[in-house]
Amino acid sequence: MERLDKHILKNGMVVLGEPMEAVGSVAFDFMLPAGAARLPQGCCGAGSVIVDWIFRGAGDKNTRELSDALDGLGLHRSGSVGSSHITIGAVLEAGNLAEAIKLYADVILRAGLKDEQFELAKQLAIDGVLALDDDPRHKVMLKLREKFYPSPLGRSTLGEIAELKTLTTEKTKQIINDDFNLPQTIFAVAGKYDFDAVVAQMESLFSNAKNGSQQDVAIVQNKPGYTHLHNDGAQVHIGLMTETVKPTDEDYYNARVAVSVLSGGMSARLFTEVREKRGLCYAIRASYHSLKEAAGIACYAGTTPDKSQETLDVITAEFNRLADGISEDEIERAKVGLKSALVLQSESSASRAGGIGGDYYILGRVRSLEEIKNKIEQTTVDSVLEFLRRERFEDFTVVTIGPKEVKVK
Repeated sequence: MERLDKHILKNGMVVLGEPMEAVGSVAFDFMLPAGAARLPQGCCGAGSVIVDWIFRGAGDKNTRELSDALDGLGLHRSGSVGSSHITIGAVLEAGNLAEAIKLYADVILRAGLKDEQFELAKQLAIDGVLALDDDPRHKVMLKLREKFYPSPLGRSTLGEIAELKTLTTEKTKQIINDDFNLPQTIFAVAGKYDFDAVVAQMESLFSNAKNGSQQDVAIVQNKPGYTHLHNDGAQVHIGLMTETVKPTDEDYYNARVAVSVLSGGMSARLFTEVREKRGLCYAIRASYHSLKEAAGIACYAGTTPDKSQETLDVITAEFNRLADGISEDEIERAKVGLKSALVLQSESSASRAGGIGGDYYILGRVRSLEEIKNKIEQTTVDSVLEFLRRERFEDFTVVTIGPKEVKVK
């Protein structure tokens, strides 16, 4: 029987845990409500700067001393910027958890934030955006989410060069002060740990910390449309996205199975119809993507300019054809693929820490792996088709990068 540990600190921070007795490791994440969508106008990319800057010295340690202390614990550090949160965490040997949490508390509450270190962090963030020119596959999907999701939910998590260049230390410190808001922060831990000890330590470290003054995000809906970014390369990178149900919807698992029928492996429809039968592209995949406020099915295809129009036409036709009929074999393969991914996730403490934190933020509760498995198993050909006929894929947001534009019908 799976167990979930949960405690709410006196300051409102939520502490979640999922024990995994078979492992000797532990993973944790601090989900700080300072994601790209929450940033002030003109500060796109500040999250990338912050993730680096706060680790350049904290508490009584300078940059080198903090790095040495973290390395001395043998931890694998992680940091990322999402739409809603900056997430910083680590995976490490379970016996070093208490010392790691102490160091991360310094990073969150007592980061050095030296001016000279800020310029280094900012330059690295700018370099990360510039590197997208060498990774058009990543760039097209970033731009796709920006165009698909209501503004500012789809704002680039890497940043914009012009706004990064004008970002100041004072403004970035203000963002940290306002958005590192502990009552809205989620701490998730998974693996081998003592939850009572974790709670006691978290209470002692964070209970007296100052809270930020966060504002609600004002959302503006985007309309489906087409965007082309010219590039003189030999390939056309196609990204398209269509609206679907959110994780809170009762049809969520039907949507996940439907996506898996489209793109769950080499026998799935997109790979078979677009790549194998017609030879239109060298890479194609589709996946479910969601935020708390909206969700979509995203697809990427890489092709040549002369095949780009037909590639797009065949992809959209396959999306639309899905509601016409699905075989039992397709449904079973899709379900097996989803459950296999679930098994792999269940064996990773880092995946489970991220999973329980994300669940709690989006759903207000944590789903057990057994619940997810059962919900997948309960889907049928009829339930998926009924969903698809109610929620037809009709409006597509499309972004292309390459030397040639396409027509979106």
